[in-house]
Amino acid sequence: MHQKAAGSSADVIMLDLEDSVPLSQKVPARQQLVDSINNLDWGNKFLSIRINQPGVQFAHRDILEIIPRCGEKINSIVIPKVSSTADVYFIDKLLEGLETEFDIVNKIALEPSIEDPLGLENISEIAAASARNITLVFGIADFSSSIGAKFISISGHGENEDFYPGHRWHYVLSRMVIAGKARGLSVIDAPYGNFKDPVGLKRSAELAAALGVDGKWAIHPSQIEIINDVFSPTIEEIERARRVVDAYKNAVTQGKGAAELDGRMIDNATFRLAQITLDKLK
Repeated sequence: MHQKAAGSSADVIMLDLEDSVPLSQKVPARQQLVDSINNLDWGNKFLSIRINQPGVQFAHRDILEIIPRCGEKINSIVIPKVSSTADVYFIDKLLEGLETEFDIVNKIALEPSIEDPLGLENISEIAAASARNITLVFGIADFSSSIGAKFISISGHGENEDFYPGHRWHYVLSRMVIAGKARGLSVIDAPYGNFKDPVGLKRSAELAAALGVDGKWAIHPSQIEIINDVFSPTIEEIERARRVVDAYKNAVTQGKGAAELDGRMIDNATFRLAQITLDKLK
């Protein structure tokens, strides 16, 4: 499994120690993870690990046993089920001590995962809890169960949701986007569980992208291309953005505060939106 991930087209790889690992395998899974990180060729992939929930018996040992052995190759840690700033502080300080003790030069980033109402209630404080934070992640399955949402599909996201007149997770994702972008963080949507439903996956990703979400987890290699396509600007969007940027810059050189393009006004806000689109190409 890890070898397939290393050879995939994904930009980011998350190696899991939490929900996908049964209790009886929690300890041996650490050794397997260390071996994979140290022995496989990950190329230029952004390498992340998801530890167990802070406060349970495995989380601190995940950090203590893995970071000293391969911490210099790990880019970030996903913290599951974050409900308060204390969860982030705990991992932050633990990493700080280990990075100093073992001379780990790169500062390992953090990605808090929001999976219950308390976490969403405290989202702004969680986003600001550590300078290591780079991303907020939506954990839909646990969030759904924590609020008592109707069990309408195994995938848990985007599937069989026609009964609801709108996007069922609009508020949650929008709240996360506001908190994340206010602190300069990316926001990542939950995975789409039915990996044999590309149409549903595309729709789920498009809805998230429309809200300002930056990406989406994939649980199967077949999902990677669709997700990358949705969250990357199209040729038409790139061309439109370039025309907007050129028109606005030309207007500014003429001492104007706005430009006209195709019968529409282009102001600074429109210029910034177009520039963000072009920045995604970098």
